[in-house]
Amino acid sequence: MTPDTKPDTDPDTGPTTGPTTGGDHPGFDRHMLEALVCPVTHATLHYDAARQELVSRAAGLAFPIRAGIPIMLIDEARQIKAED
Repeated sequence: MTPDTKPDTDPDTGPTTGPTTGGDHPGFDRHMLEALVCPVTHATLHYDAARQELVSRAAGLAFPIRAGIPIMLIDEARQIKAED
C-alpha cells in the first residue's frame, strides 16, 4: 500500500471488499444486509456475528451463514425464541 492509498475498510463494518475479515475464518460482508430481507416476512435482518446467522425477529428464524454466504432457505433456518 502506498502512502496515498487508503485500506479497503469501513471503521464500522470492517473490510469492504472480499468475503474475509481476517485470519482463516470467512466473514460476512455486512453491506449485504442492505439488500437481504427475510424470505418469510420481508422484514429486515439482524446479523449475529457470534453465531454467524442472520436473524429475522419477525419470523422467529435465524438463517445460517456458511463460508461467508447467507443460506436464505426456510428449511435451513433455525427457529428462535422471541426473547433471543
